[in-house]
Amino acid sequence: MGPAVTLVKDSPPAARGTRSAASATGRRPGRRRENLAGYLFMSPWIAGFLLLTAGPMAASLYFAFTDYNLFNTPKWVGFDNFTQMFDDPRWQRSVEVTAKYVVIGTPLKLLLALGVAMLLAQSRRGQAFYRAAFYAPSLIGASVSVGFVWRSLFSDGAIVDRTQTFFGWHVGGWVGNADWVLYCLVALTVWQFGAPMVIFLAGLKQVPRELYEAAEMDGAGPLRRFWNITLPMISPVLFFNVLLETIHSFQIFGSAYVVSNATCGPADATLVYTCYLYQQGFQNARMGFAAAMAWMLLLAVALVTAVLFWSQKKWVHYEEDAR
Repeated sequence: MGPAVTLVKDSPPAARGTRSAASATGRRPGRRRENLAGYLFMSPWIAGFLLLTAGPMAASLYFAFTDYNLFNTPKWVGFDNFTQMFDDPRWQRSVEVTAKYVVIGTPLKLLLALGVAMLLAQSRRGQAFYRAAFYAPSLIGASVSVGFVWRSLFSDGAIVDRTQTFFGWHVGGWVGNADWVLYCLVALTVWQFGAPMVIFLAGLKQVPRELYEAAEMDGAGPLRRFWNITLPMISPVLFFNVLLETIHSFQIFGSAYVVSNATCGPADATLVYTCYLYQQGFQNARMGFAAAMAWMLLLAVALVTAVLFWSQKKWVHYEEDAR
């Protein structure tokens, strides 16, 4: 009886191991079928990524080192496009105009978006209507129709010019004035502050009211509460908006092209980077030079993004950091 009992006790682990091995081998075909089904569902996205994103990016990287005009076979020229780029005064002008637009337009847009979001975060009658009204311009986007409307509003003798003249400030229209046409584009991007406003509004809704009540009991004023409570609590949302709007500002093209009537403004006043890239690639048929410009823009945006991510350690406060 003793050995028999021992055999009975020793048999279940072996049996369990056999069953687990059998079940594991039985699950492998099922897992393979699940993986195959997943890849089949992902195949349209993978094909689109390879054909519409990865493939054109690889081709443009090759064209950046060639002399290519869309009609002849690309000729390898090495870094000639990049050296010509840095020696081109119009390229330097496009960098200057774009940087000025980003530095002025992005902060103004975010400041207005944050201010309106703080007003709309308070309970009031018609709150839904005001939110929809302020968000509506962002739905339109930087379309061609908006560019035409904006150009007609800021032209010489239009409503903006007549209003300025009524108050004794006549500039002859912003569109035809080299000193003011860039600010016309800035006003357009600031007007479309709805998207960052909605994001700010969502962040403000997450700030606990108890913090404001405790600060009021301690005698903190509105500015003190804004600086010590609101900004730190919404800093992740602020960082997201700064990053997103900065990248969007570098990509400006449609509004600049339409407002300037496809001329990039008087004296190249609205010669933003993408506008000059379009001129070189599709008007002058210098596709190799345009590809080199595109990759320089990508590197510039990547550098600015890296700097923003590095700086967030000093001013962005996440919830897990307080634990």
